[in-house]
Amino acid sequence: MRTTYSSFEEIRKDLRKLSLQRQIAFEEIKGLKQEVQEDFSSDNWMHTAFDAFKKFGILYIIRSIFKK
Repeated sequence: MRTTYSSFEEIRKDLRKLSLQRQIAFEEIKGLKQEVQEDFSSDNWMHTAFDAFKKFGILYIIRSIFKK
């Protein structure tokens, strides 16, 4: 991206725009970091494991009822 500038004001505007884009990207990364931390928290893992055991337990009970 090669731009030809005709004044220092254009350069300042472009630098300001790039700075704001960088800050926005940084804030998005911070938000993603928070989401990842929540996804890998022990509470979330325990809830997921409990749901899986519950689901497979119900399937096991239903299978054992129909096999008899």
